[in-house]
Amino acid sequence: METRSPLGPAYRRFVAAAGLANLGDGIALVSWGWIATQLTRDPLLIALVPAALKAPWFVFSLPAGIVVDRVDRRRLILWADLVRSAAYGLAAVALWLALPLAEAPLRGTAHPALFALIAAAAVLVGAAEVLRDNAAQTMLPSIVADAGLERANGRLWTVEMVMNTLVGTAAAGLLLGVSLALPFGVNACAMALAVALLIGLKGDFRGDPARGAAGPGWWPDLKEGIAFLLARPVLRGLALLTGLFNFAFEAMMVTLVLVVQERLGLGPLAMSAVMASGAAGGIAAGLTNDRIVNRLGRARSMQWALLAAPIFPLAVLAAGPGGLWLLCLGFFCSEFGGIMWNTVSVSYRQRQIPPRLLGRVNSAYRLFAIGMAPAGMLAAGLATRAASDLAGRETALAAPFAMATIILVLTTAASWRFLGRAFRVEPLPAPG
Repeated sequence: METRSPLGPAYRRFVAAAGLANLGDGIALVSWGWIATQLTRDPLLIALVPAALKAPWFVFSLPAGIVVDRVDRRRLILWADLVRSAAYGLAAVALWLALPLAEAPLRGTAHPALFALIAAAAVLVGAAEVLRDNAAQTMLPSIVADAGLERANGRLWTVEMVMNTLVGTAAAGLLLGVSLALPFGVNACAMALAVALLIGLKGDFRGDPARGAAGPGWWPDLKEGIAFLLARPVLRGLALLTGLFNFAFEAMMVTLVLVVQERLGLGPLAMSAVMASGAAGGIAAGLTNDRIVNRLGRARSMQWALLAAPIFPLAVLAAGPGGLWLLCLGFFCSEFGGIMWNTVSVSYRQRQIPPRLLGRVNSAYRLFAIGMAPAGMLAAGLATRAASDLAGRETALAAPFAMATIILVLTTAASWRFLGRAFRVEPLPAPG
């Protein structure tokens, strides 16, 4: 059996599949927003496409946790990636048939049917992602020994960041320059290859092998997972904090593509450069997180991670024409802190939650943590549209970044003492 090995063959196969899946996610990270701007220049409609990608966290997060705890998590990942491959393929064909596109209007869209199909594909991809991400996080402790979780999560985050926001976003800029349909076609192939890798992974990856898929009923299962989360102040607090930061982050990302296009006057390769700089920060964090946590401790590491978060929106507010380097530097710093935060919080959850509950509690946690993302996107779209009518387009594009800065600074100040106390009772595990 290949399970519970110290970063052995099973872990490497798992990471390779995650890398391919994240290559597709990285290409999509740039492509969803860029294609939306080719269909409309209305900030609210542009926000609807990435919001459609994140909205399934509200609807499917809790049921997904029950499913993850009842079935083989490896098979669930396989089916989720197959669904994403099909959705990306559908989007690619629809875009290819619609080319060349009419000029995008400032309000509404010249291609309502295509816009609706792209949004529907985003919903389908997002729903599959809810299942895949939960299953992957809950599956990792079955592959890696407890003492190696920080290292395993850090290396996994590094590979994901390399493929997602370094290779993927760079590839997106090149692919979009060839054809708007090409990124989604490549994504479909990447997801299919990830499936091929995971098919050969051996082991028992069920959350509770004694129960099987039937279980005692969905409602008791759901209550048990939510009650576990709510009864633990540290888990509850981390979920709420992560939700606030995701709200702010996604609010910025909605209009970042418009800032690059209209304030900086640059194309998709510049957007890829910004995302790649964030990837470099995340990679640096992923490669050093275990040493930083061992030196500073969990609490201090997370406090410093919070301090890095407002650097990116401040950099955007300060940047003018020719300020691409400032955006890149700011995103590097913020993503370093973001990956540090994620590595510590995910490892903490994987240790504190019993394996039979991990899927359900993880889903309840991520309902708060990631469910705030579509709210941030829609808030940014509404704020930008309203500010555009009142103060002009250029001021409007800065509004989400000002809002994000205020949220991040206030949240950091309010949570500083909470984080300082949160991890005092749990010693760091022995390195392994």
